[in-house]
Amino acid sequence: MSDLAVVTEGLVKRFGDVEALSGIDLEIPAGSIFGLLGPNGAGKTTAVRILATVLPPDGGRAEVLGRDVVREADAVRRRVGLAGQFAAVDPNLTGRENLRMVGLLAQLPRERILPRADELLERFDLTEAANRPLRTYSGGMRRRLDVAASLMRKPPVLFLDEPTTGLDLFSRNELWEMIRELVAEGTTVLLTTQYLEEADRLASRIAVVDRGRVIANDSPAHLKSQLGGTVIELGFADEAVATRALPEVSAATGDEGHVELEERKVLITTPDGARLLMGVLRRLDTDGLEPANLTVREPSLDDVFLSLTGHHAEDAQPPEEAAAGGGRRRRGRGAA
Repeated sequence: MSDLAVVTEGLVKRFGDVEALSGIDLEIPAGSIFGLLGPNGAGKTTAVRILATVLPPDGGRAEVLGRDVVREADAVRRRVGLAGQFAAVDPNLTGRENLRMVGLLAQLPRERILPRADELLERFDLTEAANRPLRTYSGGMRRRLDVAASLMRKPPVLFLDEPTTGLDLFSRNELWEMIRELVAEGTTVLLTTQYLEEADRLASRIAVVDRGRVIANDSPAHLKSQLGGTVIELGFADEAVATRALPEVSAATGDEGHVELEERKVLITTPDGARLLMGVLRRLDTDGLEPANLTVREPSLDDVFLSLTGHHAEDAQPPEEAAAGGGRRRRGRGAA
């Protein structure tokens, strides 16, 4: 049996004139957390819906546990769980009633439905609220119930499409811990997210997706290591001063680092931060462009995404919006 739970080759999906997926290739090892990282409109949700057999692909192929998602769609559905971006539960039913309804729709044996529902309610710390209508639940409780519903059939593969969207930090941390527990028990999790911290903390491997294409696929540590050893952030009083400072910083940096403008900050990524910083500060001082603040840190996944795409994950636009030309623009190296 293959040690890969999910495989896609050249996956393509179009919606009218928009190509949401432009040839996605993925290999997801069994028993791991795989992160699909990218902004809204990158194609993450489309990929998940194809893998869960909700949408047919327009090109390429995909398999889940060796089953083709088109030719063997019924077999795939019996082996996967899906929790989408928004809680797919009925607010007028209680937590227990929602899980019972999911069990019936999944055609579980009737004698197994309530015991399984109670098991999940306890696991997700929802037992005390089990008989309350969902409309009385907090956002975090609703998301936990949604994930619980996706586990009613004990699927070996679980697709979580931005599961922590809209949750506070405490609720996010709780859900992260539950995801880790599932994987420790052998579940394979494909997690889509636009939260860089979430991908960094959970996933053993990450595919960075932008505008329907995979632009990087590696471990979080290796992706960050490719940027060099240090990120220097020079903060200025306003964006106009930062814009004036950008060409001076670029000139002082030369070929020894990568320079970006981010609103009121100039970012330098370099393998030789300490020595380079002294030269940059001397040049800025000569030109009367003193930074308001200075930070030196290790690279983050946000730096990786910026380096790969030229924009931050949260600033990217769906293809339809990008085609219209709206939104903020980021200036690259040496721009005015």
